[in-house]
Amino acid sequence: MFERFTASAREAVVLAQEEARALRHHYLGTEHLLLGITRVDGPAARVLERLSIDAETVRADIVRIVGAGPEATGDDDARALRTLGIDLDEVRRRIEEEFGPGALDRPPAPCRRHGMAWNGGVPFTPRAKKVLELALREAVRTRTGFIGTEHILLGIVREKDGLAARILAQREAPADTVRNALADELAGPEGLDGTSA
Repeated sequence: MFERFTASAREAVVLAQEEARALRHHYLGTEHLLLGITRVDGPAARVLERLSIDAETVRADIVRIVGAGPEATGDDDARALRTLGIDLDEVRRRIEEEFGPGALDRPPAPCRRHGMAWNGGVPFTPRAKKVLELALREAVRTRTGFIGTEHILLGIVREKDGLAARILAQREAPADTVRNALADELAGPEGLDGTSA
């Protein structure tokens, strides 16, 4: 499916992963997809901006509703493992003895999924996967041949039960409002100012 994504849609998903990590969430939900869309110039971001929804607003709503994840430190992890009888220094020594100095310092190899590189990817929630599936269905329905940020936004409002849809509704941008604004955006300038050519 990802091979059909436009560069902007791919960037939105990558930015959604970055946002999930920055918020210390160990998952990528619909809210992160919405946040990623707001950060990429495209039809979806322009529509959201006209509806007074931007990255800062979405990020603040996410933190208000679900909070940020706990900040773990290496010391906390080491302390927790010591309570189980595991000495990290000894583990490191043995691994470097077996695999060479700095073996644990190498970054993980990038994972490639469906033509997209996901370095240290955050797993998608079932609802986020559903949004991407619905984005594909919207692209097929409109016969565009690609999946853009506009399709992801349509997938969000069509899914309707995720946190992203809830944020949009709380911001007075329910599904019908978003769909209509997106239709106007995609219709071109004459659709935006109400005049015809």
